[in-house]
Amino acid sequence: MKAPSFTSLAVVASALVSAVSAADLDPIVIKGSKFFFKSNGTQFFMRGVAYQGSVTNSSATDTFVDPLADADGCKRDVPLLEELGTNVIRVYAIDTTADHTECMQLLNDAGIYVVSDLSEPSQSINRDSPVWDDTLYTRYTSVIDALANHTNVLGFFAGNEVSNNASNTNASPFVKAAVRDMKQYISSSGYRDIPIGYATNDDAGIRTQLADYFNCGDASDSVDFWGYNIYSWCGDSSYTESGYDVRTTEFETYNVPSFFAEYGCNEVQPRPFTEVEAIYGKNMTSVWSGGIVYMYFEETNNYGLVTIESNGDAKTLTDFNNLKTELAKVTPTGVEMASYTPTNTAARSCPTSDADWSAATNLPPTPNKELCTCMLSSLSCVAASSVKDTDAADLFSYICGDAGIDCAGIIANGTTGVYGAYSMCSPLERLAWAMNAYYEENSSSSDSCSFSGSGTTQVAATATGSCSTLLSEAGGTAGTGTVTSLPSSTAKTTSSTSSDANAAGSVSAPTVSVGAFKIGASMLVAMLGGVALVLV
Repeated sequence: MKAPSFTSLAVVASALVSAVSAADLDPIVIKGSKFFFKSNGTQFFMRGVAYQGSVTNSSATDTFVDPLADADGCKRDVPLLEELGTNVIRVYAIDTTADHTECMQLLNDAGIYVVSDLSEPSQSINRDSPVWDDTLYTRYTSVIDALANHTNVLGFFAGNEVSNNASNTNASPFVKAAVRDMKQYISSSGYRDIPIGYATNDDAGIRTQLADYFNCGDASDSVDFWGYNIYSWCGDSSYTESGYDVRTTEFETYNVPSFFAEYGCNEVQPRPFTEVEAIYGKNMTSVWSGGIVYMYFEETNNYGLVTIESNGDAKTLTDFNNLKTELAKVTPTGVEMASYTPTNTAARSCPTSDADWSAATNLPPTPNKELCTCMLSSLSCVAASSVKDTDAADLFSYICGDAGIDCAGIIANGTTGVYGAYSMCSPLERLAWAMNAYYEENSSSSDSCSFSGSGTTQVAATATGSCSTLLSEAGGTAGTGTVTSLPSSTAKTTSSTSSDANAAGSVSAPTVSVGAFKIGASMLVAMLGGVALVLV
């Protein structure tokens, strides 16, 4: 059954109260393992569509189109989303400098909520060489700042399929640290309580460990909801043949809401979407909160519901009509918030380390730009503004490898759970730290900060006030302490990545992985464990 149009309801409301525009949507809240409308307490089930094209959460490209900044596109597409019965869209990357007001209002008036990923293609946690640093922190908080005041923002994803097989589970602590820090940021910034979640792939080897890991331990570090990207129902499959029955049993005791963050296998085309009846049927609605179909725009991957023609018009495809038909058949039965007493209250136990799982429960430190700036000012040798990415990689390799400098202060290891206090600083801030360590190890000789023009000396500042406190917590220049001070709330942050020209200038930070280090640097490789010294 098609959901009632919030546009028509708004017209009635406008006539009664002489309002100019539709009222803000009722925020969605969480109780136990379910979503509810805040005001009337009715259970909320996602009838969603992934609404963005040409975006992947990888560093392969720096370009993407922000659909929430395309007012003309929203005017064209929102009526079609309404026609489908959509009440949620998922977007994978937004431009935080753009104006989203018009699209968000159109979606609001149509009764459509938004779940937004916090990353973007060139700024996300890289599964192969993960880091959680002040550059990514600024990106993620800027997305929250851009969207938080819209009541139809349902939540944010701190990561999408980051650890996707047993070889890269050591990336998960960095994502979980992002979950922790974004929850804290929302609270300290005075925003309404907007949940933070994670979207996982369906890898049989680690699916259970991933779900347990992001739900275990302190609630302040754990996800508020769990998104599952699942494509196991293809064509005219069934509840049992697709494995939906097993997945449902696995999540019966999960204590936060879970839903399909992507679904819609296209091995059979056009897609019949027969899974819709199961997702919103009695076998699944007690556990799952609906799902999000991948995807709205037709591209070369043939997952689209709509084709955008050369003149800019939208043409619906057979998949669109099939999905519309199937969604119209379902009316999920839920519970009322007031009468619902959660029975799934216990967090999962953290998975144990084995051949398939190597994620430490100890998480990386919270990025703290003030600390990194203080550290940078305290150095006598720093990276020059002209340093090139390729030179930076070689410098890390030499200083922390062949030269034998102990770089524990800037290294983060998601397997052992050991993190230097400055491991969350930007790559070039960490490079400056490494250069300074080499400089001091060589008695601050006149040529030990040259690095063939990549280094430069400066007058080290004497730390006072909050800088003194932070550096003391960090263990001084060594960076082997533990910083307990949280960064000050900086709502409406800018997207700058460094406050010191000597540290970064206009140079993009390099991607540096274990493979970039010389084979002889066995000490460094052991400490890295495939992590750190990376900007993605």
